[in-house]
Amino acid sequence: MEIKSLELPAEVQKFYLDSGIEKLYPPQAEAIKKGLLSGKNVLAAIPTASGKTLLAELAMLTSISRGGKALYIVPLRALASEKFDRFREFSSITLKEGGIKVGISTGDFESRDEWLGSNDIIVATSEKTDSLLRNGTSWMEDITTIVVDEVHLLDSANRGPTLEVTLTKLMKLNPGCQIIALSATVGNAYEVANWLKAELVLSEWRPTDLMEGVFYGGNINFRGSQKLVPDASGDDAINLVIDTLESGGQCLVFESSRKNSVGFARRAGAKVSGLLDRKTRAALDGIVEQVIETGESEASKVLAQCIRSGTAFHHAGLNSAHRKLVEDGFRANLIKMVASTPTLAAGLNLPARRVIVRSYKRYDPNFGMQPIPVLEYKQMAGRAGRPQLDPYGEAVLIAKSYNEMELLFENYIEASAEDIWSKLGTENALRTHILSTIVNGFAGTRDGLMEFIEATFFAHQNDTWGIVSVVDECLDFLKHHKMLEGETHLAATPLGKLVSMLYIDPLSAAVIIEGLRKATNVTELTLVHLICKAPDMRQLYLRAGDYELINDFVLSHIEEFSEVPHPSKATDYEWFLGEVKTALLILDWINERSMDDISKVFNVGDGDIHSFADLAEWLMHSASRLARVTGHSSADMAITIEKRIHYGARQELMELVGIRGIGRVRARKLYDSGLRNIEDLRNADPVVLGGLLGPKTTEKLLQEIGSRPGIRPGSGTTGNPNSRTMDSMLGNEQSTFSDFDK
Repeated sequence: MEIKSLELPAEVQKFYLDSGIEKLYPPQAEAIKKGLLSGKNVLAAIPTASGKTLLAELAMLTSISRGGKALYIVPLRALASEKFDRFREFSSITLKEGGIKVGISTGDFESRDEWLGSNDIIVATSEKTDSLLRNGTSWMEDITTIVVDEVHLLDSANRGPTLEVTLTKLMKLNPGCQIIALSATVGNAYEVANWLKAELVLSEWRPTDLMEGVFYGGNINFRGSQKLVPDASGDDAINLVIDTLESGGQCLVFESSRKNSVGFARRAGAKVSGLLDRKTRAALDGIVEQVIETGESEASKVLAQCIRSGTAFHHAGLNSAHRKLVEDGFRANLIKMVASTPTLAAGLNLPARRVIVRSYKRYDPNFGMQPIPVLEYKQMAGRAGRPQLDPYGEAVLIAKSYNEMELLFENYIEASAEDIWSKLGTENALRTHILSTIVNGFAGTRDGLMEFIEATFFAHQNDTWGIVSVVDECLDFLKHHKMLEGETHLAATPLGKLVSMLYIDPLSAAVIIEGLRKATNVTELTLVHLICKAPDMRQLYLRAGDYELINDFVLSHIEEFSEVPHPSKATDYEWFLGEVKTALLILDWINERSMDDISKVFNVGDGDIHSFADLAEWLMHSASRLARVTGHSSADMAITIEKRIHYGARQELMELVGIRGIGRVRARKLYDSGLRNIEDLRNADPVVLGGLLGPKTTEKLLQEIGSRPGIRPGSGTTGNPNSRTMDSMLGNEQSTFSDFDK
C-alpha cells in the first residue's frame, strides 16, 4: 500500500514522500484497512520498529485536518520529549494557518495548562493527563484522537491504575473520540482491544529480521544453526560485543543491576577503545566534556571514562542530562556499546544490531534472584535490528550449561508474552482515583461510582462484586478524613478537592495533616520528615550500620518529630528510621552537601538524588497548601523549604540560583566571593566572573541578567517559568546529620 493512495490531505502525503516514506509496512496497511483513517479505534500489537508511531501520526494528522485535536499519552518524560521533537517536524504541514502546533506537558501536577489548548497535538505522561482531568482543564473535551503508547503498562502495579482510570475518564468525557493503542508485547491483545472497542492489528512482521539465540560453547545457538564467536577476551559477553562491532554493528547489553552495568561498561571499554578511529575519538571527547560539565559526582568521571573508550552505561541513577548524552551518542553511532538496566527497553527509540541479555534474573527482596518475565525479555529483544542500517538484528541470551540453554529457548525465545492484568482492585490504587472521580463529577453516588468502575479494564476482566468492599473502605476513609461528605449523594469537601488537585494520595494528605496537628515544635526537620512519611515518597532502606547512627540522630532531635514509634515495635521503628534516613538526604541536598558526598553516604546515583528532590518538592508544596487550608502556622516555612528543595541550596542563594544557567555550585562560588545578588553581578568585573565561572558561562550570565547596553534582560530572577509561585521566604538553616558518613 502506497502513501499516495491513502485518503490523506495533499500536504500530509507530501510530508511523508519528502521524508522518503512511500510505502506502508504490512501491519500499517492492515490498520488502514481496519479503519485507522476513518476514525475507528485501533490496538496495534506489533513489534518494535514495525511502524507503530506512523500509525499514530496518520490518525492524528487526519483528525487535525478535520478540525480535531490529538493527545499523545506516554509513560515516561524522556519518551514524551522524544515524541515532542518528532511531532514538531509537522510544523511545515500547512493544514491550517501557521502549520501544526505541538505542545508538551509533563510537569506541575497542580496546573491546568490551559495554554496548551492552542496546540493541535499535546504530548503528556499518563500522570500529567490524569492531573489535567482532575484540574478541569477545558481543552480536554476538545480531544478527538487519543494515542496511548506502551498500553501494556496497564499491567504495571505503579502506573497501570492511573493509565486505566485516565483512559476510562477520557472515553466517558469524549465518547466519540478515536483511540489508538500501541504496544510491542501484549499477551491478551484481544481482551485489551475488546475493552477499548478497538480493531486489533496483531502481527509479528518486522522490517529487519530478528534472530533470537542463546550463547553457549563459543557459539550463538539458533534453532537450526550456529554462529561461531571468536574468543577475544575470556568474557562471553565482551566477546559478543567485539564480534558485533567488528562487523559494523552496535550493542545493547542488559544487566541485572546498576552496579553490574557500570562494571561491564568499564571492562568492555578496555577492548572497545582499540576499535575506535581518530574521528570517532575526537567526537567522543566532545561528549566527555559535556558529561563533566553537567555532573557533580564521581559517577560523572566514571561515565566520562567509559565514553572516552566508546562504551557507556545507562540507568535511573544517571541524571537526565547524562542519560540524554548517552542516548544521543549511541544514536549517532559514536558510543558503540551501552550496558543498561531495563530502562532502555521501556519504549525509547534506541535500536542496536545485537542485544545481549547478560543476566535474565533480577533481585527480588522477598524471593532473591528470580527470572524476568517473558514480556520484559521481548521488550529487550525488540531493540535488536536498526531499520535501514542493519541486515538483521540479533537478541542473545547467555547460558552456562546445555540444560540452561534449552531452558532459555523454551521459557523465553519460544514463549509468548504474559497476559496483562488490571492492577486497579486494591485500596492503595482505588483510594486516590475514587476521590478524583467524585471531584470531577464522573460519579456522585455510590451506585454511580460502581457504574464508573464497570467501565474500567478491571471490570472487563473481573466480576466487580469482589471490589465492592474495597470501594466502601475507601469511601469510609475519605469521609473519616473529611475529604468526602454525604450518604446518598457524595460530594468532595474543599479539602478533598484540594487533595485531588494536588495529585497526592489521600493517605499522604492525612499523614501530613495529622503530623502537623501533633507536632509541638515545627522545624525544618519536622516538615521534611513529614513528607518523607507520606506514602507518595520513595523510601531509602536501612543498611548495615545505619541503625545506630540514625537512632542516635533521632534521640538528639526527638522533640522535632511529630511522632516517634516506640522502639519495642521493631517493624514500625525500623520503617520510621528509613523515613528519617530519607529526610536526611533531602536536608543534605538543601544544605548544599556535594552530590558526590550524598551519593556515597546514601548509596544513590545523581538521578536518584534528583528524583528524591522532585518528589520532595511536590510533597512540600502539598504540605504548604494543606497547612494553609487547615490553618497551621507552618505554611510559610514549607513554602521556603519547597523553593530550597527545587534548587538544592540554602536560603541566601535563592536570588542567584534563580538565574538561568547558575546552579547551586556556581551560585555558592559567586556568593562566597562577595557577589551575592544580581546587582553585584551587574557591577562585577567580567574578568573576575570569568575566573569563577569560565568565559562561556560568564558570557551567557551577562546576557541573561542584561548587564550591558543593548542586551535585553532575560528571565533570570523568575527562575523556571513553570515553577510554582512562592508566597514568601523564611531563612532558618539547620545542620543536618553531618557525621552520618563517619
